[in-house]
Amino acid sequence: MGLWKSYFEFPVIWKITIGFVLGIIVGLVVGPPVAQNVGFYVVAQIFLRFLKFIVEPLIFFTLVLGAASINPKTLGKAGASVIGIYIITSIIAASIGLGLGLAIHPGRGFALTGVKVTPPKPVNFVETALHWIPTNPFAALAQFQVIPTIVFALFVGIALAYLRISEVERIREVSEVTYKVFDAMSEVMYRIVRFVLEVAPYGVFALIAINIGKSGIALLLPYGKLIGGVYLGVALQIGIVYTSILLISRINPAKFFRGAYDAMLTAYVTRSSSGTLPVTMKVADEKLGINRGLYSFTLPLGATINMDGTAIYQTMVAVFAADVINRTLTAGEMATVVSAAVMASIGTAGVPSAGLIMLTVTLGSVGLPFAVIGIVAGIDVILDMVRTMNNVTGDLTVTTAVAKAFKLIDFNKGVWASGEKA
Repeated sequence: MGLWKSYFEFPVIWKITIGFVLGIIVGLVVGPPVAQNVGFYVVAQIFLRFLKFIVEPLIFFTLVLGAASINPKTLGKAGASVIGIYIITSIIAASIGLGLGLAIHPGRGFALTGVKVTPPKPVNFVETALHWIPTNPFAALAQFQVIPTIVFALFVGIALAYLRISEVERIREVSEVTYKVFDAMSEVMYRIVRFVLEVAPYGVFALIAINIGKSGIALLLPYGKLIGGVYLGVALQIGIVYTSILLISRINPAKFFRGAYDAMLTAYVTRSSSGTLPVTMKVADEKLGINRGLYSFTLPLGATINMDGTAIYQTMVAVFAADVINRTLTAGEMATVVSAAVMASIGTAGVPSAGLIMLTVTLGSVGLPFAVIGIVAGIDVILDMVRTMNNVTGDLTVTTAVAKAFKLIDFNKGVWASGEKA
């Protein structure tokens, strides 16, 4: 019992990493025969089927809950501004990830073994955008149409948010019950996700062993491009996008980053936006002098919906996936990938490696193989650290800029105490 308990208490990301390393070793030692082994094939397929199994219900319940959690009446101009900028920066982040991915093609040279992919029918941008609005939302759920499911979930969630503040008591009561049902179902899905993550080390082991056995050590070279690409994307997002927001708001970037350092470092180490939240809020209060009424709303919201680092990662991995099956993404598919990455980042829980599961949304939106998730899982801890740091930095940047615009910041406090109003 003690050994079993210790196993489940051991962080799953390290179990995945061990599976990844063991898969490499087995693939190199056994060689091509491992690619034809039925046992390895079955384990890999079970993992991939579990990933597909959770996608649609996970999207639906979590996005409805997230949209319904925002009170339209109490949002206010400052809150609305924060949400608007959160969405804009996520779109920019997803575009940076896509652009860098297309520039460096991280998946070239990586041959994906044992996965059959049927290329979707080419469509133009207009047809793609129209397809996002489902004519039958239940058919979209049943037929694994990811973007239409997301759109339907957002409409349901926003409608539920308005019903929860209705002046009619009966409507408020039934909508609150409905909200609690979605809250419960979201927790159910998170529990299932945790189970799938426990299966992941074995699926990753089998997938890596099969592919290394087939193609050899050269298969590992694209990982360097992927890691470098994501880190470069984060550097551009923080160094250009966030710095520009601060400069436009007439805030001193050097002082801001000095104040935000504790939260950025904590996020990098813990790999959890939600886990870093107490530190982020302390930084906002004590070092950046932001009004508590603002940051107590914007920072928890940001830890839920503002995942720019995840958006970079999502689009970069989508290009990686297209590369490994030798497919060129069309303009319409690129637009879909960016949209799906933004929506997936909004729906990503602020916990370690949640972005890994949400890759199913981005990849599924344009028919890219889920097997790639198992392939990148072994290096996810390296990518998760930097994308979480990006996420938390984005929350603080946007909150600080909006606080300055609405005069909700004390420049005589914290890092601003020198008197420079930035």
